[in-house]
Amino acid sequence: MSLPRLPTCIAIAGPTASGKTAAALAIASHLRQRWPVEIISVDSALVYRGMDIGTAKPTPQELAQVPHHLINIRDPMLAYSAAEFVADAERLLHDITARGRLPLLVGGTMLYFKALFDGIDPMPSAHPAIRAELEAEAAAQGWPALHAQLAQVDPATAARLQPMDGQRIQRALEVYRASGLPLSHFHATKNAAARADRTGATTLISLEPADRAWLHARIALRFDQMLAGGFMDEVASLRARGDLHLDLPSMRCVGYRQAWEALDGTSPMAELRDKGIFATRQLAKRQITWLRSMPERQAVPCDAPDALQQVLAIVDKIA
Repeated sequence: MSLPRLPTCIAIAGPTASGKTAAALAIASHLRQRWPVEIISVDSALVYRGMDIGTAKPTPQELAQVPHHLINIRDPMLAYSAAEFVADAERLLHDITARGRLPLLVGGTMLYFKALFDGIDPMPSAHPAIRAELEAEAAAQGWPALHAQLAQVDPATAARLQPMDGQRIQRALEVYRASGLPLSHFHATKNAAARADRTGATTLISLEPADRAWLHARIALRFDQMLAGGFMDEVASLRARGDLHLDLPSMRCVGYRQAWEALDGTSPMAELRDKGIFATRQLAKRQITWLRSMPERQAVPCDAPDALQQVLAIVDKIA
């Protein structure tokens, strides 16, 4: 069965620290008189309340410039799945369009973009018995051993996961043991014709650095700014709640895990900056790999002096 066509919209994707928020606000300002914009966040970290500094969440001033959606909608104790994002985003796309406004999808969670554009095949729901079995195996053997096991049955998924990413390794093995099919089967790209029909008039603008060193410098600068802006106090406040832990998706966000471990004393505080920057660079690398698998994207070098002008030129062709 074919998926319903998405309304006309613009999507801004890119790795962390590539300038997506600035580009989105520039588009909103540029189109204000012609076609008012509302922004839909495509970010698995911005959904969480109380996680502002470490997620580089738009400031209150930025949020006030244009309506934003799917930010601060979850307590960090609760998960938010790709399927939930698709349902929320589809509803918002149609609601915003019905108001005579242009939806602008903005973010760096590539799985969310892929799920929205391609749709999600139904996959097995949580299976408590299998999950408990996997937890026992991990306790006895360690997550790297289960990662190696995953590589045997689902090499595509194993290749994009770190050996200590217990939450995702567990889910991938759970799906395989429950269905006999690898998780990558359920995430498989739909055929090009079906995808084109689904996305319709969607324009995907991808902010990609021509010089990776430029992005690395931006990542380091932003991490330093987060530390100076009270990031450790933010994480300490989250830890003080008493109900959060490192196995939650929220606390596994880049930066938060490293800060939590430093506060726990399981990782040297002196190494926090280097570990946080390294983890963020690895995230950016994965995001760029995802983007390059999307042939329909219109790439803009985010490190070019006229990057915003290039973005607006693309927008002017469709809006």
